[in-house]
Amino acid sequence: MRTPTTLLTLTLALYVLLTGCNTVKGIGKDIEKGGEAIQRVAH
Repeated sequence: MRTPTTLLTLTLALYVLLTGCNTVKGIGKDIEKGGEAIQRVAH
């Protein structure tokens, strides 16, 4: 059985791969959106 931490890590990695980071400014936005996605999954 996968732990919630592993599942969240895989979800975040998949999100980053699918969205991509085109600029340095975009990296911050991607990280923020990734954090929001983790919060939605955690609740």
